[in-house]
Amino acid sequence: MALSSTTEVEQIEQAPKPAVFTERIEIIDIIRGVALLGILILNIPYFSMEEYFSEPWSQDTSNPNFWVHAVNVILFEGKMRALFSMVFGAGIVLFTTNKEKSGRSATWLFYKRMIWLTLFGLAHAHLILWIGDILYFYGLIGMLAFLFRKMKPKYLAMGVPIVAVIGFVASTLFMQNIRGEYLAYKEVKALQDSGVELGDDQLAALDAWEETRKEMIPNKEEVVENTLLMKGSYADVASHIRPKAWDGQTKYLIFSVWDMLALMLLGIALYKWGFLTMKWTQAQYIKTIWIGYGIGLPLVIFSFVYNTIHFHNVESALAFFEKHSINWVALIYDFQRILIMMAHVALVIVLYQKGLFSWLMKGWRAVGQLAFTNYVMHSVICTLVFFGYGLSQYAEWEYFQLYYLVVGIWIFQLLISPIWLKYFLFGPLEWLWRCLTYGRIQPFVRR
Repeated sequence: MALSSTTEVEQIEQAPKPAVFTERIEIIDIIRGVALLGILILNIPYFSMEEYFSEPWSQDTSNPNFWVHAVNVILFEGKMRALFSMVFGAGIVLFTTNKEKSGRSATWLFYKRMIWLTLFGLAHAHLILWIGDILYFYGLIGMLAFLFRKMKPKYLAMGVPIVAVIGFVASTLFMQNIRGEYLAYKEVKALQDSGVELGDDQLAALDAWEETRKEMIPNKEEVVENTLLMKGSYADVASHIRPKAWDGQTKYLIFSVWDMLALMLLGIALYKWGFLTMKWTQAQYIKTIWIGYGIGLPLVIFSFVYNTIHFHNVESALAFFEKHSINWVALIYDFQRILIMMAHVALVIVLYQKGLFSWLMKGWRAVGQLAFTNYVMHSVICTLVFFGYGLSQYAEWEYFQLYYLVVGIWIFQLLISPIWLKYFLFGPLEWLWRCLTYGRIQPFVRR
């Protein structure tokens, strides 16, 4: 169809263009692909396992589940989400830089992009029924991180420990509130068991703890009920997942902001410093590997052993919090995960620079370019395998067996993503997101 006027041609030429028309940074796509595949390692138990699934083997070193869990906690838990958040932060700069260099404001376009991502996140959580959705949070927190994109890198990096401490304080206050309810409950329960008639305030204390317990610490009967719901119809699963997802997106949102914001700001800083664009020397990356693993691994191993001793089941955790108002060891978490995450990135970059595993790098790059589609694909596959309206395998597998499926999904996405990109410019969800962001149909098929 012919364009009606020269003005229309000029408007299209001057309109902001999506990333397919600009130069992509290959290594960032590779790192995003690594993060995307790595996230599935930590997500899959929440698709497939009942509450307290780890308690029977949490201290049993003869059980393969224990060692698979140990490797996951030490090398991947928190690190992959940190990596994904960091790359998302770098993506904020990538999205806006070229548009702003041409003299156009990218603000409204970026906020449209984040609004649509937030809506995708709501659909992901409440229609596909993934309780661990991050798209909603990235959309909201991305709008906040955008405000800091022009700040000097050193100030952005300084924000990481500050925000980590704020997050620690917020979570500590939250846990202290729960601890207060528990201690009040125990005191009143002792009186009740001794035959003392309870007053209104004491009855209120019992009710307060029961409400908190039911929400956060289901008993064995409730675990069985929840498992039956997850093995039921779509409506049954939704009745269990949606309230929890909504609570996370609203009531507990304040506790999610700090972690993701800090890591997005770190991603912006590392992009500006050239760490994510291979502007550092290979010697600097190797030094990062030594420091990251050299400090981070001892910290996370200590934390893992400490938590295995003190938090191996609900009873031990309650006993700990009854005696301790603050868990200072939790401060280690953010620092060890960032150290190890940085080492992971530096290792991938060094392997890339040396030309090693080129076939794997090609697969990671393609997976990273299709990260949105591949992320939602994880949810579609896992819900259809484990939830009741699919194959109903929920609570049927051993923990270590989950990773046979993880490897299968990895292989599939590493193979299919490059093939897809031979014929199409974007993944289907990436394309839809771009169409909605730019307000017009984008090219999709390669010519």
